[in-house]
Amino acid sequence: MLTLRRAFVPLIVICGYSSTGVAETLSGMDMKSLDGQVQEIKSDVLGIAAELSSLEERLLYPSNTQVSVFVSIEDEEEFRLDAVQIEIDGELANHHIYSFTELEALRKGGVQRAFTGNIVTGDHEIRVTILGKLENGSDFTETDSFSFSKGVKPKALGITLAGPGFGKTGIQVGDW
Repeated sequence: MLTLRRAFVPLIVICGYSSTGVAETLSGMDMKSLDGQVQEIKSDVLGIAAELSSLEERLLYPSNTQVSVFVSIEDEEEFRLDAVQIEIDGELANHHIYSFTELEALRKGGVQRAFTGNIVTGDHEIRVTILGKLENGSDFTETDSFSFSKGVKPKALGITLAGPGFGKTGIQVGDW
């Protein structure tokens, strides 16, 4: 039994020495290969995260009950939009206060997804309230209600905003 122990001790020392020697002799090519593998794994993880996000949206908002509401500002409007409140069938869907960068994006033709949710098929009412400031510095508030019908397919509504006093309705809602 004693001789068996003596035989294992040198073997362990040799194995330990050889494994540290391998780690020291890793070349630059091996390190580059390892870095490439890490980058590939990161890319795969980001792809999986995007797929999971898409699946989550389809599960949370099935197409037969999904409604999305988008907000935009009419071209060449000079008012400052401060906030938008959206109610669907009397329940608050969204209340958003705009930052300077968001307002600039809307002025340049951008569109904001203000709400995505589930509603049953049938007739519904959307109520939109906007708060803002005119060029002369006075505050304004405008509220309007619109009816829409939700079918089996997903519904997309667009809200186009304009300042008051320009000879047109300040809030327009339509299908997108």
